[in-house]
Amino acid sequence: MSGIYASPEGARAVERRYREFLGRWPVPSEHLRVPTGQGETFVVACGPAGAPPLLLLHGSGTNSAMWLGDVARWAQHFRIYTVDLIGEPGLSAPSRPPLSSGAYADWLDEVLAGLGLERVSIAGVSLGGWMALDFATRWPDRVERLVLTCPSGIGHQRWLPVLGAAALMLLGGARGRRRAMHLILGPASPSAPEAAPMAGEFAEYALLIHKTFRPRRGKLPIFPDAALRRLTMPLLVIAGGRDRLLDSYDTRRRLARTVPGADVRLLAEAGHLLPAHTQEITDFLEATHA
Repeated sequence: MSGIYASPEGARAVERRYREFLGRWPVPSEHLRVPTGQGETFVVACGPAGAPPLLLLHGSGTNSAMWLGDVARWAQHFRIYTVDLIGEPGLSAPSRPPLSSGAYADWLDEVLAGLGLERVSIAGVSLGGWMALDFATRWPDRVERLVLTCPSGIGHQRWLPVLGAAALMLLGGARGRRRAMHLILGPASPSAPEAAPMAGEFAEYALLIHKTFRPRRGKLPIFPDAALRRLTMPLLVIAGGRDRLLDSYDTRRRLARTVPGADVRLLAEAGHLLPAHTQEITDFLEATHA
Protein backbone atom coordinates (compact mmCIF):
# COMPACT_ATOMS: atom_id res chain seq x y z
CA MET A 1 0.00 0.00 0.00
CA SER A 2 2.93 2.35 0.70
CA GLY A 3 3.57 2.90 -3.03
CA ILE A 4 0.48 5.08 -3.39
CA TYR A 5 1.24 7.10 -0.26
CA ALA A 6 4.03 9.49 0.60
CA SER A 7 4.64 7.73 3.92
CA PRO A 8 3.54 4.63 5.88
CA GLU A 9 2.35 6.93 8.68
CA GLY A 10 0.09 8.77 6.25
CA ALA A 11 -1.31 5.51 4.93
CA ARG A 12 -2.13 4.36 8.47
CA ALA A 13 -3.86 7.66 9.27
CA VAL A 14 -6.05 7.43 6.16
CA GLU A 15 -6.95 3.80 6.88
CA ARG A 16 -7.70 4.49 10.53
CA ARG A 17 -10.15 7.25 9.65
CA TYR A 18 -11.72 5.13 6.92
CA ARG A 19 -12.37 2.31 9.37
CA GLU A 20 -14.12 4.82 11.63
CA PHE A 21 -16.46 5.72 8.78
CA LEU A 22 -17.07 2.03 8.03
CA GLY A 23 -18.07 1.58 11.66
CA ARG A 24 -20.85 4.11 11.08
CA TRP A 25 -22.39 2.32 8.09
CA PRO A 26 -26.11 3.18 8.30
CA VAL A 27 -27.48 -0.33 7.65
CA PRO A 28 -26.28 -3.86 8.54
CA SER A 29 -23.37 -4.78 6.28
CA GLU A 30 -20.69 -7.36 5.50
CA HIS A 31 -17.03 -6.72 4.70
CA LEU A 32 -15.86 -8.98 1.87
CA ARG A 33 -12.38 -9.66 0.50
CA VAL A 34 -12.40 -10.77 -3.14
CA PRO A 35 -9.18 -12.24 -4.59
CA THR A 36 -8.31 -11.06 -8.13
CA GLY A 37 -5.33 -11.06 -10.45
CA GLN A 38 -4.64 -7.48 -9.35
CA GLY A 39 -4.70 -8.39 -5.68
CA GLU A 40 -7.37 -8.42 -3.01
CA THR A 41 -10.44 -6.20 -3.46
CA PHE A 42 -12.42 -4.86 -0.50
CA VAL A 43 -16.22 -4.72 -0.83
CA VAL A 44 -18.95 -3.60 1.57
CA ALA A 45 -22.21 -5.50 0.97
CA CYS A 46 -25.58 -4.51 2.37
CA GLY A 47 -29.28 -4.74 1.59
CA PRO A 48 -31.54 -7.77 1.11
CA ALA A 49 -29.66 -10.83 -0.12
CA GLY A 50 -32.17 -11.64 -2.83
CA ALA A 51 -32.65 -8.09 -4.14
CA PRO A 52 -31.38 -6.88 -7.55
CA PRO A 53 -27.62 -6.20 -7.30
CA LEU A 54 -26.21 -2.66 -7.52
CA LEU A 55 -22.45 -2.09 -7.79
CA LEU A 56 -21.07 1.28 -6.59
CA LEU A 57 -17.70 2.59 -7.83
CA HIS A 58 -16.28 5.68 -6.08
CA GLY A 59 -14.12 8.42 -7.54
CA SER A 60 -10.39 9.09 -7.43
CA GLY A 61 -8.77 9.92 -4.12
CA THR A 62 -11.53 8.44 -2.01
CA ASN A 63 -13.12 5.10 -1.06
CA SER A 64 -16.46 3.48 -0.28
CA ALA A 65 -17.10 5.90 2.59
CA MET A 66 -18.35 8.36 -0.03
CA TRP A 67 -21.58 6.31 -0.31
CA LEU A 68 -22.56 6.63 3.37
CA GLY A 69 -25.28 9.16 2.56
CA ASP A 70 -26.87 7.02 -0.18
CA VAL A 71 -26.76 3.37 0.84
CA ALA A 72 -29.57 3.43 3.41
CA ARG A 73 -32.04 4.50 0.73
CA TRP A 74 -30.74 2.22 -2.01
CA ALA A 75 -30.43 -0.79 0.31
CA GLN A 76 -34.20 -0.78 0.80
CA HIS A 77 -34.69 -2.38 -2.61
CA PHE A 78 -31.21 -3.43 -3.83
CA ARG A 79 -28.35 -5.64 -2.74
CA ILE A 80 -25.55 -3.08 -2.59
CA TYR A 81 -21.88 -3.79 -3.25
CA THR A 82 -19.56 -0.80 -2.72
CA VAL A 83 -16.17 -1.61 -4.21
CA ASP A 84 -12.89 0.00 -3.16
CA LEU A 85 -11.09 0.63 -6.44
CA ILE A 86 -7.60 -0.81 -6.74
CA GLY A 87 -4.86 1.80 -6.60
CA GLU A 88 -6.98 4.21 -4.52
CA PRO A 89 -7.01 5.07 -0.77
CA GLY A 90 -9.34 2.29 0.33
CA LEU A 91 -8.62 -1.25 1.52
CA SER A 92 -8.09 -2.85 -1.90
CA ALA A 93 -4.70 -3.66 -3.43
CA PRO A 94 -2.56 -0.68 -4.55
CA SER A 95 -2.26 -2.13 -8.07
CA ARG A 96 -2.38 0.39 -10.95
CA PRO A 97 -2.17 -1.35 -14.32
CA PRO A 98 -2.19 0.90 -17.41
CA LEU A 99 -5.62 2.44 -17.95
CA SER A 100 -5.56 1.63 -21.67
CA SER A 101 -4.81 -2.06 -21.13
CA GLY A 102 -8.29 -3.45 -20.46
CA ALA A 103 -7.01 -4.65 -17.08
CA TYR A 104 -9.64 -2.73 -15.11
CA ALA A 105 -12.56 -4.28 -16.96
CA ASP A 106 -10.96 -7.69 -16.40
CA TRP A 107 -10.47 -6.85 -12.73
CA LEU A 108 -14.12 -5.85 -12.35
CA ASP A 109 -15.14 -9.06 -14.11
CA GLU A 110 -13.15 -11.00 -11.51
CA VAL A 111 -14.79 -9.04 -8.70
CA LEU A 112 -18.26 -9.86 -10.03
CA ALA A 113 -17.31 -13.52 -10.38
CA GLY A 114 -16.03 -13.55 -6.80
CA LEU A 115 -19.34 -12.06 -5.65
CA GLY A 116 -21.33 -14.57 -7.68
CA LEU A 117 -22.86 -11.88 -9.91
CA GLU A 118 -23.50 -12.21 -13.63
CA ARG A 119 -25.60 -9.12 -14.39
CA VAL A 120 -25.70 -5.91 -12.30
CA SER A 121 -26.65 -2.26 -12.31
CA ILE A 122 -23.64 0.02 -11.81
CA ALA A 123 -23.30 3.56 -10.47
CA GLY A 124 -19.91 5.25 -10.80
CA VAL A 125 -18.48 8.68 -9.99
CA SER A 126 -15.67 10.35 -11.98
CA LEU A 127 -12.89 7.70 -12.15
CA GLY A 128 -15.45 5.12 -11.00
CA GLY A 129 -17.62 6.26 -13.90
CA TRP A 130 -14.71 5.66 -16.26
CA MET A 131 -14.26 2.14 -14.90
CA ALA A 132 -18.00 1.50 -15.16
CA LEU A 133 -17.88 2.63 -18.80
CA ASP A 134 -14.82 0.49 -19.51
CA PHE A 135 -16.74 -2.55 -18.30
CA ALA A 136 -20.11 -1.64 -19.83
CA THR A 137 -18.72 -0.93 -23.29
CA ARG A 138 -17.02 -4.34 -23.33
CA TRP A 139 -19.87 -6.37 -21.82
CA PRO A 140 -23.07 -4.35 -22.27
CA ASP A 141 -25.27 -7.43 -21.83
CA ARG A 142 -24.02 -7.75 -18.24
CA VAL A 143 -25.14 -4.27 -17.17
CA GLU A 144 -28.81 -3.85 -16.26
CA ARG A 145 -28.70 -0.07 -15.74
CA LEU A 146 -25.85 2.43 -15.70
CA VAL A 147 -25.58 5.65 -13.66
CA LEU A 148 -22.61 7.98 -14.25
CA THR A 149 -21.90 11.11 -12.20
CA CYS A 150 -19.33 13.51 -13.69
CA PRO A 151 -17.86 10.57 -15.65
CA SER A 152 -14.40 10.67 -17.15
CA GLY A 153 -13.79 9.22 -20.59
CA ILE A 154 -16.52 10.94 -22.63
CA GLY A 155 -16.00 14.71 -22.69
CA HIS A 156 -12.70 16.50 -23.14
CA GLN A 157 -10.49 16.44 -20.03
CA ARG A 158 -9.06 19.77 -18.95
CA TRP A 159 -5.40 19.59 -17.97
CA LEU A 160 -4.48 23.08 -16.71
CA PRO A 161 -6.44 22.85 -13.41
CA VAL A 162 -4.58 19.64 -12.58
CA LEU A 163 -1.22 21.31 -13.19
CA GLY A 164 -2.29 24.31 -11.12
CA ALA A 165 -3.43 22.07 -8.29
CA ALA A 166 -0.13 20.21 -8.33
CA ALA A 167 1.69 23.54 -7.95
CA LEU A 168 -0.52 24.49 -5.00
CA MET A 169 0.14 21.14 -3.34
CA LEU A 170 3.85 21.97 -3.38
CA LEU A 171 3.15 24.95 -1.12
CA GLY A 172 2.38 22.49 1.65
CA GLY A 173 0.01 22.84 4.52
CA ALA A 174 -3.76 22.62 4.72
CA ARG A 175 -4.23 25.99 3.01
CA GLY A 176 -2.46 24.87 -0.16
CA ARG A 177 -4.40 21.60 -0.20
CA ARG A 178 -7.73 23.41 0.25
CA ARG A 179 -6.95 25.77 -2.62
CA ALA A 180 -5.88 22.83 -4.80
CA MET A 181 -9.10 20.95 -4.11
CA HIS A 182 -11.17 24.03 -4.90
CA LEU A 183 -9.28 24.49 -8.16
CA ILE A 184 -9.92 20.88 -9.17
CA LEU A 185 -13.49 20.43 -7.96
CA GLY A 186 -14.85 23.81 -9.01
CA PRO A 187 -17.68 25.66 -7.28
CA ALA A 188 -19.04 23.93 -4.21
CA SER A 189 -22.49 22.40 -4.57
CA PRO A 190 -24.92 22.84 -1.68
CA SER A 191 -25.71 19.74 0.33
CA ALA A 192 -29.02 18.90 1.93
CA PRO A 193 -29.15 20.35 5.49
CA GLU A 194 -29.25 16.93 7.08
CA ALA A 195 -26.06 15.96 5.23
CA ALA A 196 -24.08 19.07 6.21
CA PRO A 197 -22.28 17.62 9.29
CA MET A 198 -21.19 14.53 7.35
CA ALA A 199 -20.15 16.72 4.40
CA GLY A 200 -17.87 18.66 6.74
CA GLU A 201 -16.30 15.46 8.03
CA PHE A 202 -15.69 14.20 4.50
CA ALA A 203 -14.09 17.50 3.53
CA GLU A 204 -11.60 17.13 6.37
CA TYR A 205 -11.05 13.49 5.46
CA ALA A 206 -10.35 14.49 1.85
CA LEU A 207 -7.68 16.90 3.08
CA LEU A 208 -6.14 14.12 5.16
CA ILE A 209 -6.07 11.81 2.13
CA HIS A 210 -4.50 14.35 -0.19
CA LYS A 211 -1.88 15.25 2.39
CA THR A 212 -0.23 11.89 1.78
CA PHE A 213 -1.96 10.09 -1.12
CA ARG A 214 -0.27 10.02 -4.54
CA PRO A 215 -3.01 10.31 -7.19
CA ARG A 216 -2.80 8.87 -10.67
CA ARG A 217 -1.05 11.07 -13.22
CA GLY A 218 -2.00 11.62 -16.82
CA LYS A 219 -5.24 11.79 -18.74
CA LEU A 220 -7.81 9.04 -18.69
CA PRO A 221 -8.42 7.43 -22.10
CA ILE A 222 -11.40 8.79 -24.03
CA PHE A 223 -13.84 6.17 -25.27
CA PRO A 224 -14.34 6.29 -29.05
CA ASP A 225 -17.81 6.70 -30.54
CA ALA A 226 -17.93 3.04 -31.53
CA ALA A 227 -17.47 2.01 -27.89
CA LEU A 228 -20.11 4.43 -26.60
CA ARG A 229 -22.63 3.09 -29.12
CA ARG A 230 -22.42 -0.26 -27.33
CA LEU A 231 -24.18 1.27 -24.31
CA THR A 232 -27.55 -0.28 -25.00
CA MET A 233 -28.69 -0.38 -21.36
CA PRO A 234 -30.73 2.47 -19.78
CA LEU A 235 -28.21 5.22 -18.99
CA LEU A 236 -28.41 8.19 -16.61
CA VAL A 237 -25.63 10.81 -16.62
CA ILE A 238 -25.43 13.74 -14.18
CA ALA A 239 -22.69 16.33 -14.70
CA GLY A 240 -21.75 19.88 -13.69
CA GLY A 241 -21.63 22.66 -16.24
CA ARG A 242 -18.75 24.35 -14.37
CA ASP A 243 -16.69 21.20 -13.94
CA ARG A 244 -13.05 22.33 -14.12
CA LEU A 245 -11.73 18.84 -14.86
CA LEU A 246 -14.14 17.70 -17.57
CA ASP A 247 -16.02 19.43 -20.38
CA SER A 248 -19.55 18.38 -19.43
CA TYR A 249 -21.05 20.09 -22.48
CA ASP A 250 -18.82 17.93 -24.66
CA THR A 251 -20.01 14.90 -22.67
CA ARG A 252 -23.62 15.84 -23.43
CA ARG A 253 -22.89 16.43 -27.14
CA ARG A 254 -21.12 13.10 -27.59
CA LEU A 255 -23.82 11.12 -25.81
CA ALA A 256 -26.55 12.83 -27.83
CA ARG A 257 -24.76 11.61 -30.96
CA THR A 258 -23.82 8.10 -29.83
CA VAL A 259 -26.41 7.14 -27.18
CA PRO A 260 -29.49 9.20 -28.12
CA GLY A 261 -31.67 7.43 -25.55
CA ALA A 262 -29.44 8.44 -22.62
CA ASP A 263 -30.90 10.64 -19.88
CA VAL A 264 -28.26 13.38 -19.52
CA ARG A 265 -28.81 16.00 -16.81
CA LEU A 266 -26.39 18.91 -16.88
CA LEU A 267 -26.38 21.17 -13.81
CA ALA A 268 -25.24 24.49 -15.25
CA GLU A 269 -23.84 26.02 -12.04
CA ALA A 270 -22.33 22.89 -10.48
CA GLY A 271 -18.70 21.82 -10.53
CA HIS A 272 -17.10 18.39 -10.39
CA LEU A 273 -18.34 17.76 -6.85
CA LEU A 274 -22.12 17.45 -7.11
CA PRO A 275 -24.78 17.45 -4.40
CA ALA A 276 -26.42 14.13 -3.57
CA HIS A 277 -28.92 12.89 -6.15
CA THR A 278 -30.04 9.90 -4.13
CA GLN A 279 -33.73 10.13 -4.97
CA GLU A 280 -33.25 10.84 -8.68
CA ILE A 281 -30.91 7.88 -8.99
CA THR A 282 -33.32 5.75 -6.95
CA ASP A 283 -36.17 6.59 -9.33
CA PHE A 284 -34.01 5.70 -12.33
CA LEU A 285 -32.77 2.41 -10.84
CA GLU A 286 -36.19 1.29 -9.66
CA ALA A 287 -37.93 1.99 -12.98
CA THR A 288 -37.64 -1.63 -14.11
CA HIS A 289 -37.97 -3.16 -10.66
CA ALA A 290 -41.28 -1.68 -9.52
